[in-house]
Amino acid sequence: MTETSKLTLSSGEMQLVTNTEWILTKRIIIGKVNLFFGAVAVAMQDIVEAEREYLPAAAIMSAPKIAKGENYGQLPYVLLDYPRCFEKENIFAIRTMFWWGNFFSCTLHLSGSYKTMFKQALIKNSTALQQNNLYLCISNNEWEHHFEPDNYVAANTIDIGEINKILSQQHFIKVAAKFSLHQWHEMDVLLQKSFSDVLHLLKY
Repeated sequence: MTETSKLTLSSGEMQLVTNTEWILTKRIIIGKVNLFFGAVAVAMQDIVEAEREYLPAAAIMSAPKIAKGENYGQLPYVLLDYPRCFEKENIFAIRTMFWWGNFFSCTLHLSGSYKTMFKQALIKNSTALQQNNLYLCISNNEWEHHFEPDNYVAANTIDIGEINKILSQQHFIKVAAKFSLHQWHEMDVLLQKSFSDVLHLLKY
């Protein structure tokens, strides 16, 4: 293949490269997600304040952080981390994610001392995982966010014994709620509810 042929565009690619509207629309959408996550973060802070008696001090003191990127699975994304305690060996975080073309999600992430601190509460509340249509991470990689079968399993598709086995044996715990992008107009309510739901899993 010559260098010139590598630069040849298909008809679809030519339509995109000569059209500025789609990339400008993409920037507008990402901007709206950023603003939306800012508003959601305020509501989340109110929820944390109401539940502070059983949460770690570091989590209560943390501030929301919004970040965006262009290349998770080669697609844009926006993250809201709150609460956020990311230490080398110990993690206590709830990550809300928008992933272009895929989903919104809300994920509780525990490792190290925080997993030890809350594992029994999660086991005690394991039926709530099923009732709230939550997912459990079964992967060894705690930094993957997709919901393919090698990464997450729906809690309502396995029995309580299997749920408790996952909670006990994984070196970290990730519990997530997933929402279709078609639910966009009700996402503020859905994300606030899922945030509250995963926090309540920690209440013994």
